[in-house]
Amino acid sequence: MSKVDNKILITAPAHEWLPSYLKNKGYQVEYLPNISYDELTNIIGEYEGIFITTRVKIDAEILTKANQLKWIARLGSGMELVDVPAAEKKGILCVSSPEGNRLAVAEHALGLLLGLLHKIPSSADEVKNGQWIRAANRGTELSGKVVGIIGYGHTGSTFAQLLAPFNVKVLAHDKYKKGFANGYIHEVSLKTILKEANIISLHLPLTEETHFYANKGFFSACEQQPIFMSTCRGKVTELSALIDALHNKKISGAALDVLENEKIDSLNSFEQQQLNTLLKNPQVIITPHIAGYSHESYLRMAQIAVQKLGI
Repeated sequence: MSKVDNKILITAPAHEWLPSYLKNKGYQVEYLPNISYDELTNIIGEYEGIFITTRVKIDAEILTKANQLKWIARLGSGMELVDVPAAEKKGILCVSSPEGNRLAVAEHALGLLLGLLHKIPSSADEVKNGQWIRAANRGTELSGKVVGIIGYGHTGSTFAQLLAPFNVKVLAHDKYKKGFANGYIHEVSLKTILKEANIISLHLPLTEETHFYANKGFFSACEQQPIFMSTCRGKVTELSALIDALHNKKISGAALDVLENEKIDSLNSFEQQQLNTLLKNPQVIITPHIAGYSHESYLRMAQIAVQKLGI
């Protein structure tokens, strides 16, 4: 992609390498990591390209103001905040960089899983509170378990690769991908995962199709009281259904890096009650949407996005 004299806007926190690299290529770069939707609407017409994460929505309305925009680059995975059809209709290239944080997400998922199986966070909290409890904190080994992976894209497949040394059987399901079975990795239906898996991990994008994918029916069909994990998007899981599944022992635990509403300071009373219920459960781990946010991925996502743009 050849350079023109227009400006580039970075609308979210990004590694310092990114603006430095772009400036060295002769671009005018504005770094506005806290810009609001309304503020962006007023100035988007000035830019040739914009970098985004999960902060600001790029919908059809704002795109009507983007008269010079040639590309939108997502730092990370998931394009749910971008009206891609509307952008492409205007000839705007849309790229993302899921390759940049897939290892970070996979490692985080593995850490959540091992932490829950071996009661690491809950027992560590007990020690902080002056308790030294051993028998009740006996761990469960990952080795020999059946792990179900739903969504076999960049993160799902990388998570499966990290499981190789643990002597597990991986059951993987992806509605839009076929022919990936290999050795310990078996390509199966969703029904098979819900029937046989001891652990179920979601690696799905958020779309109309996947909204509340893990709902009451999903959890009711689980037969092995699996540990449920999600490191994708909060609204892929219906939180009330997950809480009911824990209460009814349809699942034995949950490890979440995402929530339906991640604006903790603005939770309504019902959402706060849901969160409190989960936080009180020692078989639940919640982290603040940091799975793909490692130091290494922070740089890698920017580098891959720039590479895809041909800058």
